[in-house]
Amino acid sequence: MGSNKLSRRNFLKLVGGAGLFGTGILAAGCSGKTAGGKGWIPSQYEGTGNWQAQVKGRIAIASSNVSIERNDSKCILCGQCIEVCKKVMSVYGSYELPLKKDIPCVNCGQCSLWCPTGAITEKNNITDVVKALEDQNKYVIVQTAPATKVALGEEFGMEPGSIVEGKQVAALRALGFDAVLDTCFSADLTIMEEAAEVLYRLKNVQNTLPQFTSCCPGWVKFCEYYYPDLLEHMSSCKSPQQMLGAVAKTYYATKMGINPANIVSVAIMPCTAKKAEAKRSEMNASGKEIGNEHMMDVDLVLTTRELARLIKLKQIDMTNLDNQEYDSILGESTGAGKIFGVTGGVTEAAVRTLYYYATKENPPASLLNWQEVRGLKGVKEATVDVPGFGTVKVAVCHGLKNARVILKQVREKKSPWQFIEFMACPGGCIGGGGQPKSAVPPTDDVRTARIASLYKMDAQQSKKRLSYQNDEINTLYKEFFQEPLSEKAEHLLHTHYQDKSNLFTAKKDL
Repeated sequence: MGSNKLSRRNFLKLVGGAGLFGTGILAAGCSGKTAGGKGWIPSQYEGTGNWQAQVKGRIAIASSNVSIERNDSKCILCGQCIEVCKKVMSVYGSYELPLKKDIPCVNCGQCSLWCPTGAITEKNNITDVVKALEDQNKYVIVQTAPATKVALGEEFGMEPGSIVEGKQVAALRALGFDAVLDTCFSADLTIMEEAAEVLYRLKNVQNTLPQFTSCCPGWVKFCEYYYPDLLEHMSSCKSPQQMLGAVAKTYYATKMGINPANIVSVAIMPCTAKKAEAKRSEMNASGKEIGNEHMMDVDLVLTTRELARLIKLKQIDMTNLDNQEYDSILGESTGAGKIFGVTGGVTEAAVRTLYYYATKENPPASLLNWQEVRGLKGVKEATVDVPGFGTVKVAVCHGLKNARVILKQVREKKSPWQFIEFMACPGGCIGGGGQPKSAVPPTDDVRTARIASLYKMDAQQSKKRLSYQNDEINTLYKEFFQEPLSEKAEHLLHTHYQDKSNLFTAKKDL
C-alpha cells in the first residue's frame, strides 16, 4: 500500500503539477456503461489493467472550505467527483485558470455523495455539538429539516423513504438538546414572506420579475458566482434554517426568558451548503438586535449523516424509540412546510399561500396536489389562474446545469415566468449532499422514495396543509412581526446577496 500511495502522488505531481490546483485540472473523460440506476447518472468510467489506466482525476477542494473536506489517503482518483461537479452541477471546468482568489465551489456536497471510498465528506461538526451539549451554561436548541425526516432511518437499516420524524425528535432529546424545534415551522414562515414578496412584485415591480427562490444556499452562491447581474430577481427571504435561527435568538429567547447569548443554535440539515450559509457574514440579525454582531443566528450545522453518527456514538437505539412531538412556540408546521424538501415543493407551497393572499379564499383542490410541478424532470413548467392577477407562470428546476438553461432565457429577456424555483441538488433537499449514501452514485429510486414520503406527510399526516393555517405562525406575527414584509420582518427574515464573480473568471461559452 505504501508504494502505491507514493506512486499515485508522484503521478499527480507529474500530470497536474505541484501546488493547490494540480489535482483539480485533470481531465474527466468518463464513458462506458451506466451504473447505479437511471435518471441523473451520467456515463461512468470503466477499464481494466493497472491503476494508472483508470485514473480520472479529482476536483480541487480548498482547505478553507467550510462544507466539505477530503482524506487524501482514501482518494483513488476515480473521477466520480468530477462527473457530478461537471455534468450535474456545471461548476467544474466552468472557470478559467489560473484562479484569482479561491477555488469555485457552491458547497453542495454532491461530490461527497458520489465518492465511492468516503474520501470526500462533510466538514465534521460533531465534536463542536457534543461540547455545547456538555456545557451546563448553554441552552442548546436544535431544528430539523423536512428532508432529514425521510432519510435518517436509512442510516439504521430502514428502507429508503422511511418516515422517522417522531423517532428523530426522541433521539435528539436523548442526546440532551434543551429544545427540539421544527424547520418546517420556519418553512411556513418563509412561505408567508415569500408569497407576500411575489405578490408585491406582481403588483408593483414588474422589472424584477421573475422572482427566484432563495432557500437553497448552493443555488444562491451559484447565482452570485455566475449570474450576479440577475441577483435583483432573487427573493430577499432567508432560508428556513436562517429564519428559525433569527427567531430563536429573539422572539423565542424572550418568550422563554433565556439570554440569547447563551443559546447555541444547531441545525440538522440534508445539505452541506447549509454549513457555509450559517457562516455568511450577514446571517447575524439576532446578534445585531442585542449589539453583538459576532453572535450568529445559527451556530452549528450537522448533516443527516453526522446526526446518525452522533446517535450511534451515544449508543441510542434509534429504531426502538417511541415517537415524540416537537416543542411548542417554534414546533408547529403544516403540510406546505414539509414539502419544502422536494423539487417543486417550495413552488407548490408558495402558490397555495399566494392564492390566499390574492383572493382571501383557500386555493382549489388542484393546488394541493399540483402534479405539474412534481416529479424528477429536470425543468418543469406550470400555470395557475389567480383571480385578480390572471395567469401566473412558474418554472421549477433542480441540478445547476439545468439552471443555466433557465437563466439564459431570463438574461436574454425571454423568460415567460413570474416565479422560478431553483434547487442545486437533484430531487431537491431530499437528494442533498449531506444525506445518507444509500446508493453510490445516488439513484432516482432512492430519491423517489423520499419524495413520496414527504408528499404522504403533507396529504395524509398533516391536519393543516396551508402555511397561513399554522397557529404558531399567526401568533408570531400577532406578537412580534405584525405582518409579512414589516420592518421587523425585513430586518430579521430577509437578507441581501453579493456579486462574487470577481473571485474567478467564468468561461463565456457555457
